[in-house]
Amino acid sequence: MKKLLFAFSFIFISNFISAQNGKQQYKVAVIAFYNLENFYDTLDNTMVSDEEFLPSGPRNYNGTVYKDKVLHLATVISQMATNINTDGPALLGVAEVENDTVLTDLVNHPLIVKRNYKIVHYDSKDIRGVDVGLLYNPKYFSVENSDKLFVKLPGGTKDAYFTRDILWVKGKLDGESIHVYVNHWPSRSGGEERSAPARNAAAQVCRNHMDSILKIEPNAKFVVMGDLNDDPVNESVAKIINAKGKADDVRKGGMFNPWMDLYKKGIGTLAYQDAWGLFDQIIISYPWLNKDQKGYFFYQQHIFNKEYMVENIGRYKGYPMRTWDGNRYRGGYSDHFPTYLLFLKKIVPGKKGF
Repeated sequence: MKKLLFAFSFIFISNFISAQNGKQQYKVAVIAFYNLENFYDTLDNTMVSDEEFLPSGPRNYNGTVYKDKVLHLATVISQMATNINTDGPALLGVAEVENDTVLTDLVNHPLIVKRNYKIVHYDSKDIRGVDVGLLYNPKYFSVENSDKLFVKLPGGTKDAYFTRDILWVKGKLDGESIHVYVNHWPSRSGGEERSAPARNAAAQVCRNHMDSILKIEPNAKFVVMGDLNDDPVNESVAKIINAKGKADDVRKGGMFNPWMDLYKKGIGTLAYQDAWGLFDQIIISYPWLNKDQKGYFFYQQHIFNKEYMVENIGRYKGYPMRTWDGNRYRGGYSDHFPTYLLFLKKIVPGKKGF
């Protein structure tokens, strides 16, 4: 296995890592993000524009299609990072979900129900009726507080007035306090340049909230994840969130973006007009970078893109296999690949762990 952070290689087993010399073992926690691509139920919500995802709509979206969609999403989640940790993600941020009903159906699917995932979700005023949410495994994480952060769009940047709220969740990861932000920033529809101020506004809301916490918790551990609709080099990420692509450039109060190098190599999580973008990012704060600590520290970043998730025919060949090709049900998984980070924590001899 490729050596990334240590001068020795590791053996991956179950939910901990053991150094080959046997002198140190590490717990492993997985934090992931997945855009679930138009994850709607089949019921009419008169408060939002969900007409195309109804049995009477142009997509003929019915119970059979819905159950197939749930199966496909559960399949991906059931396999994500399980070669590293048999429990899969401890935390999974999600985007493009209509409500907590669809998330409840998802976490209760037989493929993942034994993980006992719990849900944090708030409805937002997004005109499409899609929100973000957080699934968490109570074996690893407990929620202490949560809220939705409203994003006011600058005039003229988007045709719609409302966008998705940002979800903030504070909790304990194996007893350690962390703050998680799940984002789905405004899209590039209407043009990248015109819509950029809208994403900058969302980034600023997230940054301001983190700064307010830093005044109270100077060493706070932040995880900023989501479909940012921007790449690591864009202003919203690189300047407003202030996420650096090299860990050595990050200072106290700063953020590290582990996806920069992959992006510069042309590797991404979604494709558009034969160009790859890396919108699905998980960005972490400075305290995660210290490997000599009692708590969790950052180890690796991964894009989960198994062969069965990749389109193999037609105009989107090589892209993530999407659920829809126009109004035709393609029967794929999502038009985004999920991403995840691995975190390690030293196991103290004689101390019980999960």
